[in-house]
Amino acid sequence: MAFSRVNGVVLHHEVRGPQTAPVLVFSNSLGTDFRIWNDVVALLGDAFRVVLYDKRGHGLSEATPAPYKLDDHVGDLSALLDQLGVTKASVVGLSVGGMIAQGLAAKRPDLVSALVLMDTAHKIGTPEMWNQRIDTVTSKGIGAMSDAIMERWFTPTYRRADNADFVGYTAMLTRTTVDGYAGTCAALRDADLTQSTAALKMPLMCIVGDQDGSTPPDLVRSTADLVAGSRFEIIEGAGHLPCIEKPEETARLIKTFVTQN
Repeated sequence: MAFSRVNGVVLHHEVRGPQTAPVLVFSNSLGTDFRIWNDVVALLGDAFRVVLYDKRGHGLSEATPAPYKLDDHVGDLSALLDQLGVTKASVVGLSVGGMIAQGLAAKRPDLVSALVLMDTAHKIGTPEMWNQRIDTVTSKGIGAMSDAIMERWFTPTYRRADNADFVGYTAMLTRTTVDGYAGTCAALRDADLTQSTAALKMPLMCIVGDQDGSTPPDLVRSTADLVAGSRFEIIEGAGHLPCIEKPEETARLIKTFVTQN
């Protein structure tokens, strides 16, 4: 657990695993912190040196005033990796973390050797959708949207009041700062990575939960189709966060792909 000031913001991050192992960087979704990856990282064992971080406005990282741009998040991650001396890492990005990963690969290909894009796309949602979310969170708080968000994040069998993990991840969402959530919604609203992602020249795999209500399989598949030679995988029985609902399958796909590439 560490804190670093990079790109004008203090980021909370953690590095795990052997110093000499290949580097695997994880970038998490809107309204979460890097604890969503814990089960996956534990299953990877000592095969990788893992870099985890909370993007600005999330987890224990500093919440600068909204709005944000996707370039802010990309600049934060690239500056953090520079500070850590990381190059040619495999980068795993989920949802907005997947857009950050795409942006990082386009702007700093020296930092990225392979991409795993989970439950994400080259463009997500419409300006109207994101503006509505921004208005709701700033006027009523994240709690006003939490039930609808949880329906997109998790399958019905996971969304149970007697599931302690579900209750905990709901708390993770609702405790996200308003600036962090609304600011990142603005970044998603304004981001269209279609051209830059189509120009990528590196191994790429897209993964999606079959019941993802935020970035459905067809949307994720359209992103994989932009890059020649990419892989596309569907995880059965998972919503928007397969790393939580199906960590074993998620870890297996990541380890196999990264090892092969």
